[in-house]
Amino acid sequence: MKKFFSIRCILAYLLILSAVYAAYAAYYKIEYWGFNFAPKQNTNVWTIEAHVFFTPNGEPIKVSLARPTASNEFKILEEDVVANGFKVKEIKKNAPRIIATAQAGTEGEQNLYYRVLLFDNVDGKGRVKANPPQKPEMPVMDDQLKAVAKELLTIAKRQYPEDEWPAKIIKLFNQVPPEPTVVAFLPMKKTQKDVAEAVKTLLALEGVSSRIVRGIKLEENKKSMAADLMLEAYVNGKWKLFNLQTGEKGLPKNFVVFQRGGNSLLDVEGGENSAVKFSVLKSITSSFKLAGKRAELADQKIRFDYSIYNLPLAEQNTLKWLSIFPLAILIVVLMRNVVGIQTMGTFTPMLLAMALTKTGFVPGLIAFGIIIVLGLSIRFWLSKLNLLLVPRISAVVIFVILIMQILTIFGYQFDFKIGLSAIFFPIIIMAWIIERASITWEEDGAANACREIVYSLVVAVITYFVVNNEYIRHIMFAFDELNLVILFTVMLLGTYTGYRLTELSRFAPLVKDKE
Repeated sequence: MKKFFSIRCILAYLLILSAVYAAYAAYYKIEYWGFNFAPKQNTNVWTIEAHVFFTPNGEPIKVSLARPTASNEFKILEEDVVANGFKVKEIKKNAPRIIATAQAGTEGEQNLYYRVLLFDNVDGKGRVKANPPQKPEMPVMDDQLKAVAKELLTIAKRQYPEDEWPAKIIKLFNQVPPEPTVVAFLPMKKTQKDVAEAVKTLLALEGVSSRIVRGIKLEENKKSMAADLMLEAYVNGKWKLFNLQTGEKGLPKNFVVFQRGGNSLLDVEGGENSAVKFSVLKSITSSFKLAGKRAELADQKIRFDYSIYNLPLAEQNTLKWLSIFPLAILIVVLMRNVVGIQTMGTFTPMLLAMALTKTGFVPGLIAFGIIIVLGLSIRFWLSKLNLLLVPRISAVVIFVILIMQILTIFGYQFDFKIGLSAIFFPIIIMAWIIERASITWEEDGAANACREIVYSLVVAVITYFVVNNEYIRHIMFAFDELNLVILFTVMLLGTYTGYRLTELSRFAPLVKDKE
C-alpha cells in the first residue's frame, strides 16, 4: 500500500493529471479562442460595405436592408451604420434587417452605409437545420406551360435521387445550347433571378419548398451593384443550397448569406430609384488579436479576461520569455541529473542560452570566448595581490564591464557585431563564471576548469537551439499549462538516484570483469 502513496508515485499521478489538464486546455483554446500550434497565424478579416442610395419623394422614409446574422459559417467582428439625418434602429444580435427612418420633407439624393467586419468564415456544407416549411402554393399556369414543366421534371428525375433534382434542373436551364423545352419555359435573355424563380416553380409542382438566398461572394476589392443569388430547397428533411450557375450543392467558399427567403434585399418606402451597391475589402490580422472576440462569441469572455493574453502587449512580451524558462530549466536538469554533465553553476547554461538569443549564435560565442579568456587572465593577476574574496570578485565584475565596453566600442568602429553583442551577457554571471573557473583551476587543475566551461557552453548551446525555436516559444506561451507538466517532470526527476549516462562508461570495466 505504501508503494501507491510514495513520493515518486504521487509525483507520477500529478504528472499524469497535469498532462491531461494541459491537453484539455489546449483543446479549449483551439476550439474557443482560435489558438494554433503554428506561430504567427493570421486571420482574414473581410469588410463588406453596403451603399444604399435613393431619391426621396417627400413622404416619410423607411429603409430596410437585410444583414448577415450569426451563423456557423462566419463570425461578426463589428458592424455599424452611417446614415446622416436618419434614425437607425439598434442592431440586435439576430435581427434580420437594418431599419432606418426619416421624416417627410427630406430632399436630395440620400446615401446610407452599412459596414460589417467578418472573420472565421468557413466552407459551408449547405445543410441548414430548420423546422419543416409549409407546403408551397401550387403555381398557376396554362396547360401548355404545365406540360413543358412536367417534361422538365421528368428529365430531372431520370436516374437522379430527390435531393439532386434541383441541381439537375439548374444544369438544364444553363445548358448551351439550351434544350427546346428550356427555351419554351424561360426567356432567351434570362437572369439568375429568372432561373431561380423557374426552379422554384418546378419544385412547387412537386410540393418541394424552396427559397432564394441572397449573399456576397468574398473576393478582394470586389464591387457589385447587386447581391449574388443562390437557391435553397427543402429536400430529405433539410435545407440545401444550390449554385444557380453550376447546380453545385453546398455553400461556396467565402460566401456570406445576407438573406434567406423574403421578397427583396432592400426595401425603401418614401423614395424612388433605390439601389444597393456592395464592396468587399480583405485585411489580415493576428489570430491572437481576435482571441478575445472569439471568446466573447463563445460566451467564454470571463475566462479570457483573467488570462495572460488579455494583458497589454508589453507585459505579454515579457511573459512570453518567462514562459520558455521552465523548458530551459528542464534541459539543464536532464543534462545534470540524467546525463551527468557537470556545469559551471546550476543555471548558468540557461542564462547563457538566453543571452545567445539576444546576441546571435556565432557573435555571442565569440564574445563569450573573448570575455572568458581576458577575464581569467585578469583573475590570475589579481590572485597575486592576495585580495579578500568580495573585493576580488568586485574587481573582476568591474574588469568584465570594461571588457564589454571596449568590445562594444571596437565593434561599432569596425562594424563588428561581435562587440555589440557583448553587452547582452549577464555581467554578474560572467564575473562569477570567471571566479569559479579560476578556483577550480587552482584546486582541481586546468583540465577540470576547462571541462566545466566547455560543458556549460555545450548545455547552453543545446538550450539555445530549443528556446530559440519559434514554434517551441509560441507553443510554450500559447499553451502555458505545459509548464505544469514540466514542473512535475522536474520534481519526478528529483527522485532519480540511479546512474548518470556519463557514469556508464566509467563502470563499464566492472561489468566486463564480472562477465
